[in-house]
Amino acid sequence: MKQFWCAVSLLTCSLLTTHIASAETAPAPEALLQQMSAASQSLNYEVAFISITKQGIDSYRYRHVKSKAGTQLADLLLMDGPRREVVQRGKDISYFETGLQPFTLEGDHIVDSLPELAFSDINTISRFYDFIAVGRARAADRSSEVIRVVSRDGTRFSYIIWIDEKDKLPLRVDLLDRDGETLEQFRVISITVDPVVEKAFTGLEKANLPPVLSIPDINKTEFSWEPKWLPEGVKEVSRSKRNLPNMPVTIESRLYSDGLFSFSVNVNPTNNATAEQIVRQGRRTVQTEVRNGNEITVVGELPPSTAKRISDSILFSGQ
Repeated sequence: MKQFWCAVSLLTCSLLTTHIASAETAPAPEALLQQMSAASQSLNYEVAFISITKQGIDSYRYRHVKSKAGTQLADLLLMDGPRREVVQRGKDISYFETGLQPFTLEGDHIVDSLPELAFSDINTISRFYDFIAVGRARAADRSSEVIRVVSRDGTRFSYIIWIDEKDKLPLRVDLLDRDGETLEQFRVISITVDPVVEKAFTGLEKANLPPVLSIPDINKTEFSWEPKWLPEGVKEVSRSKRNLPNMPVTIESRLYSDGLFSFSVNVNPTNNATAEQIVRQGRRTVQTEVRNGNEITVVGELPPSTAKRISDSILFSGQ
């Protein structure tokens, strides 16, 4: 009997040791997201994916490499309909679309139809979002870790993301509203991680790209208004003052971001006394109201209630 209990004790200790070791080696959700962000910006890979929104389904091909010189090179191609392509070389993001004049903007990565979460600074957004491990699943015929990304103050949307266990690249990303409804989906169909992808960018580092569009210096633009409330962690990224084409109306705009979602606040004088309007189309909300001869419009990746709260908080000088 004594030998039996010794055997049971040894087996129990062995099981506990195995469980603890497994728990210690399993990456925390934040660590997995950091690995995903690093992989998205350092690996040489090509993915075919579909973007599912309320407006329909679009298919894309995305290629990314980090050259031997350390330059980020990427290419996003819409696979259906009129040709539309976005090319990245370092900080230059160039847009080519049938029937439009090509142009270049400055940026860290291509944002169109790609999940912003894959390129975000996880350390920064971890102060405002909770990362919750959901478990393992299968996506694009690969094993993956599933993580929820949830806004702590409830003022922003949430994500569910499937991360490839092997290469740490995102395989599926669902954008959810505060009621859990799916607004958009990013779903990888096929994926290739291979140094040979670099051959697709032969000549890009020396190619002539369209000129960079100039953006007004944020320090040289002064406004007589500002929002008195913003979701925690949101910061002003840029501001501009421009005229509408063929109209004598000047619009003042401030662009904000928390490192994951972005939106703009726009103010222009108006003689119209239109009623307050709010429209949501997928991830984007447009909130418009007129106050004291000024039209205030909040546009961006926000729930309608958050957009309205920001709009209501706009304070003009002298008020």
